[in-house]
Amino acid sequence: MKQIAVISGKGGTGKTMISASFAAIAGKCVIADCDVDAANMHLMLHPEIKETHVFKSGQKGVIDKDKCIECGKCITACRFDAIGRDYIVDVLSCDGCVLCSRICPAGAIEMKESTAGEWFLSDTKYGPFAHARLGIAEDNSGKLVAKVRQAAEVMAGKTSGAVTIIDGPPGTGCPVMASITGVDFAVIVTEPTVSGIHDLKRAADVVAHFRIKTGVIVNKYDINEEKSAEIAEYCKKENVFLLGKVPFSRMVVDAVNAGIPPVLWNDEKVKNALSEAWKNVKNIIK
Repeated sequence: MKQIAVISGKGGTGKTMISASFAAIAGKCVIADCDVDAANMHLMLHPEIKETHVFKSGQKGVIDKDKCIECGKCITACRFDAIGRDYIVDVLSCDGCVLCSRICPAGAIEMKESTAGEWFLSDTKYGPFAHARLGIAEDNSGKLVAKVRQAAEVMAGKTSGAVTIIDGPPGTGCPVMASITGVDFAVIVTEPTVSGIHDLKRAADVVAHFRIKTGVIVNKYDINEEKSAEIAEYCKKENVFLLGKVPFSRMVVDAVNAGIPPVLWNDEKVKNALSEAWKNVKNIIK
């Protein structure tokens, strides 16, 4: 059961449209959307949700009004200004640091596990799909990513010969590390710009730390072919696979707006580039 993670050094490079296109042409796959802070792969996969699970993580303070003596110590001590003059905790501001419950002379404040989001098991026309939604202002997205990946692995175990395609989050933080740990191959999606190359190198450094085989796809390569050549030279120097170059096309935007993976849209150049990139991925991980 091979696992492929598609990531990018920053948002907006086309990572999700490439992940969805890979899922559409894979034939047999399990899909996981690990960009839990801003999940959007479902917009192109149109999943039928089969199971919904609550994700609990972290703690929030709860004040028992019957015990509270309104001494004000908790209000003064809270550096996050999460406790109002009405002695009600604002759950969006509470950081779960536990200080208020420790200094309360009346023992009126209890720390309770909070609901931080939801995760789902779904069916799509391309294969089973694990995805999630992190709540507003919630942290611990790395833990929710781990939960999504665990669910995807269980589904992959029930789908003989299926490859798992992981749509990872952008950047280089904890959620990215949780998305790529233990995968067989990482695909970094970049753009031919100064910032795109900078972020590509940052992402590649993170993947290299985990000693994972790495490939690069240059999206919209033809908007700056000089920078695309620079990316190709970087890949050659660092022994990173250059998987393919996808041309700029307004039809990609049309496909995404229509909720369809661009590889299934009527742009032959984009379709061929994405298909060739997937073929290269398959040849590397086989």
